[in-house]
Amino acid sequence: MKNVLLLIFLLLGFSPLSQAQTSDETEIQNLIQNSFDELFSNLDAEKLGDFYTDDFLLLEQGEIWDNAIILGYFERASKNPNRPIRTNRFEFIQTKVEGNRGWVGYWNFATLTRDGQVIQEIKWLESATAVKTDKGWRLDMLHSTRVDKE
Repeated sequence: MKNVLLLIFLLLGFSPLSQAQTSDETEIQNLIQNSFDELFSNLDAEKLGDFYTDDFLLLEQGEIWDNAIILGYFERASKNPNRPIRTNRFEFIQTKVEGNRGWVGYWNFATLTRDGQVIQEIKWLESATAVKTDKGWRLDMLHSTRVDKE
């Protein structure tokens, strides 16, 4: 009987439906990681459309940023000849997918270094929504709250 229950559990756990859900959740989490690495670490403005919808909004610490404001930030930041290196790390709290919509909550950690020395560590509590498009998952909203040092 134990073997039959184990077999049923394994079959249900590896069903195509559960794999699709897990795959979408993983894709959304990768979207978060890769968007911060490519956009906010590398300031690669050409990749904005790879991660964000045209109507994307970032609600950042009481400010509303759209794609135009984000591109302006990239332009200003890229002119800094002594710009620090940003390394991103995430701890995902929960990721949900329902059809072509997804939601994710996570802790965002950024370490800023210059000449091999840590100059600042920043922590945010964030949530984001994503939509599945014909080009894959794209973020359409991100809400970010900076966490003060304890």
